[in-house]
Amino acid sequence: MSDYPHLLAPLDLGFTTLKNRVLMGSMHTGLEETKDWSRVARFYSERAAGGVALIVTGGMAPNREGGVFPMAAGLYSDEDIANHKTVTDAVHKAGGKIAMQILHAGRYAYGKECVSSSAVKSPISPFTPKELDEEGIEKQIQDFVTATLRARAAGYDGVEIMGSEGYFLNQFLVTHVNKRTDRWGGSYENRMRLPVEVVRRCREAVGSDFIIIYRLSMIDLVPNGSTHDEVVQLAQAIEAAGATIINTGIGWHEARIPTIATSVPRRAFAWVTKKLMGKVGIPVITSNRINTPDVAEEVLAEGCADMVSMARPFLADSAFVAKAIEGRADEIAPCIGCNQACLDHTFGGKISTCLVNPRACYETEIDLTRTDTPKTVAIVGAGPAGLSTAIAAAGRGHKVTVFDRADEIGGQLNMAKQVPGKEEFFGLVDWFGTMVEKTGVTLELGKEAGADDLAGFDEVVIATGVLPRDPEIPGQDGPNVLDYVDVLRGKAEIGEKVAVIGAGGIGFDVSEYLTQLGESPSVNLPEWMAEWGVGDPEETRGGLAAGGPKPEAAARKVTLLQRKNERLGKRLGKTTGWIHRAALKMKNVEMIGGVNYERIDGDGLHVSFGEARERPTLIEADTIVLCAGQVSDRSLADALSARGVSCHVIGGADVAAELDAKRAINQGTRLAAAL
Repeated sequence: MSDYPHLLAPLDLGFTTLKNRVLMGSMHTGLEETKDWSRVARFYSERAAGGVALIVTGGMAPNREGGVFPMAAGLYSDEDIANHKTVTDAVHKAGGKIAMQILHAGRYAYGKECVSSSAVKSPISPFTPKELDEEGIEKQIQDFVTATLRARAAGYDGVEIMGSEGYFLNQFLVTHVNKRTDRWGGSYENRMRLPVEVVRRCREAVGSDFIIIYRLSMIDLVPNGSTHDEVVQLAQAIEAAGATIINTGIGWHEARIPTIATSVPRRAFAWVTKKLMGKVGIPVITSNRINTPDVAEEVLAEGCADMVSMARPFLADSAFVAKAIEGRADEIAPCIGCNQACLDHTFGGKISTCLVNPRACYETEIDLTRTDTPKTVAIVGAGPAGLSTAIAAAGRGHKVTVFDRADEIGGQLNMAKQVPGKEEFFGLVDWFGTMVEKTGVTLELGKEAGADDLAGFDEVVIATGVLPRDPEIPGQDGPNVLDYVDVLRGKAEIGEKVAVIGAGGIGFDVSEYLTQLGESPSVNLPEWMAEWGVGDPEETRGGLAAGGPKPEAAARKVTLLQRKNERLGKRLGKTTGWIHRAALKMKNVEMIGGVNYERIDGDGLHVSFGEARERPTLIEADTIVLCAGQVSDRSLADALSARGVSCHVIGGADVAAELDAKRAINQGTRLAAAL
């Protein structure tokens, strides 16, 4: 019997059947904009071959003004139809089904031609949208219909109409944006007229045997958002208009509550979808932070939804479903919700990929097929760089031995997993351990490998990581000074008042670790909801809790400092930096930039400001924690070089930069592909 009877059960849609209850949710990867349609086809077809029942593409604009950014991909011409048919043919050949998402960005569109229900500027865009008149609204409806017809002509099995996350159709629904007084504004019946009309007209255009998913915002998390009764009213109207499936959307992009970052508890919003169950007669999909087959099965077994949407887990592992079917769930590469290589890339104008799986979106570039010329490979360092090299190389047929002075694998991932909100790193380390065993890698732990130990190997890889940078502060050798390594490994007593030196990613992590009292909210949903001010949309409009966020008191008084005279956290992740800054602000962490570190004594940390070293100030602290950056540990690489031994240097040993697991794993995987 299957371990996942609900997840792997077929879903009958009447005119077609989905082979299981897994939807690959929409992600904007940037692949379509490359115009390399064979690359796009490879990306989606690998996921189809991996067993997912239905794929939804990244958002395709119905017209130029609705594109998320200028020249965003869409189906604008017959040539576009032919290009997209390359993708749908590949997916069908692989045994899958695929729907095209129609995404009209409305006021979120990054361009002067953006349009919306009213001329209300978004806080995340510099452009004020044009308020549409009757003729303009009709054009938008017709463009949705045209896009649906073109999707069918291109071989898609359906479309998903994006009506959530604060995009165009969502903007008509709420008075937060819609200030109209005509038949498209005012009462809720008027405000929901546009999405209902879009679905009705699209259904009329394509007939009954075509999937139409409507992505419905079930909790807006913005002021004046929809109530639960309005969500139900809209869902029932959308069903009557001809939708096949309703998918869950959570939060607007401008919401100040995280919805998919790693610090959000798993299945954090399944309860919201469950409220709609039984109130419509068509299948309902739930989404957000569902990242393992066990979590997905649990959600379905509890009746929270008829189907689950997982997006980024299919970046991490294209064979997610196949491995679940085959009883190999422990081999599924885990999505850790970090956003570093997916959303951060998207919003930075780069091709999306995955920290855990650098092949994602680079399937035609990184080839990990088995080699005809196996080699013996020595890898020194069992952190993310070394482990990624090891499992990829061993998977290709090379004979791999990994040395590490520590008695466990994981390197600095073992510190990251101790940080509140980064519990997913436990699963990443466990997965590395599983794959090391399954691929036959030999581990030599607790062994300080020297040049002699590496003699006789065909290839030598140095992945020895980083060492803490010495900030050279007078008094730093005192008993009240700790290194971040000792803090995160739980090896030190820490006082009530702490000064953290260095406000990069590690400084922020350490500050979150030091301020957390008891269990992390990331593994305690009620506590997390209270901390961020998430309420019940049946009780409060938009799902914003009355009274706002109510975080627990900080465990310690923490002051976070940096030398740079700029906003602290400015260089953190593009889509997650604000979360870390807000989390520390809620814990009353004082953040001070532009300081000179003068000395440390028994009273605390003495600093000054500016080139003239003015305003001498004492930061009273029982404990001072050094997070002043890292330097590469290249001692072994240098020793080999002195002997004339060639080696590959990767990860932190190559470039020391903020425990950058994304770069380390990417380097390791690409090196393994090239061996």
